Amino acid sequence: MALTSLTRPPRMEAPRRRTKRRFSLWHLVLAPIALLFFIPFAQMLLASLSPAEELVKFPPPFFPSRLTLDGFVALFTTTDIVRWLANSTIVAAISIASHVVLCSLAGYGFARLRFRGRNVGFFMIVATIMIPTQLLMIPTYILFSKIGLVNTLAAAFVPWLASAFGIFLMRQFFLSIPAEIEEAAALDGANKLQTFLRVVLPLARPAMATLAIFTLLSSWNDLIWPLIAINDQNWFTVQLGIANFQNTRRTHWELLMAGNVIATAPLVLFFLFAQKQFVQTMTMTGLKG
Repeated sequence: MALTSLTRPPRMEAPRRRTKRRFSLWHLVLAPIALLFFIPFAQMLLASLSPAEELVKFPPPFFPSRLTLDGFVALFTTTDIVRWLANSTIVAAISIASHVVLCSLAGYGFARLRFRGRNVGFFMIVATIMIPTQLLMIPTYILFSKIGLVNTLAAAFVPWLASAFGIFLMRQFFLSIPAEIEEAAALDGANKLQTFLRVVLPLARPAMATLAIFTLLSSWNDLIWPLIAINDQNWFTVQLGIANFQNTRRTHWELLMAGNVIATAPLVLFFLFAQKQFVQTMTMTGLKG
């Protein structure tokens, strides 16, 4: 063994190909658009670091004369921003978990199970997307008041337990998965539930990540419905709490800008973490209808 290993010529490693990213015309088009969308975020961040006296000037300066953290210090010392962030985190976590579970089950049922009225039921669910949410606020408020959910944290996340868009998204992704994979699992003795949990769901991680992104954006930024259903400051979400910084007598711009930065940062970080799954889902859900 030693002799053969010594006489054997060493393996030559194949040269690595360097992939060059070509600068296309689309970069020239998208770069100014990306910069245009970035300017409001930069202005918000700089305004949160500006002195309070400069924020009331008209027009306010884009670059502050000096950087200060007075707005963030006042935000965390004079307001209940920590409690509001905790409430929004609870609402978003429950909404994401329920969306992923319920919409995945419903989407898989409409994609793979055969039952009477499947297509009609699916189209009726999708048709509810065209109903404006403003029309449902009064009936929802009356329903929540009768069952005792008004002015509680549950009033903020119960409407986000499931959605027609989530069911539609998961159904389209499940249709893009080849049925032969599930047939092979059935030949190995797996039932429908085992096939769904052990075979289909691991393949649906990009779709679930995309659904989580949309659910987080919607539940975290929701303001109109919590403004109607919640009056107790102990159950305020972060958006509802920040809205109180702006009133008819005086707008606390330093608190408003600092609060917006704190409220926007989790969304940006979550999107950067799950952007690959988001792009992959958008390319796969349109393969089959």
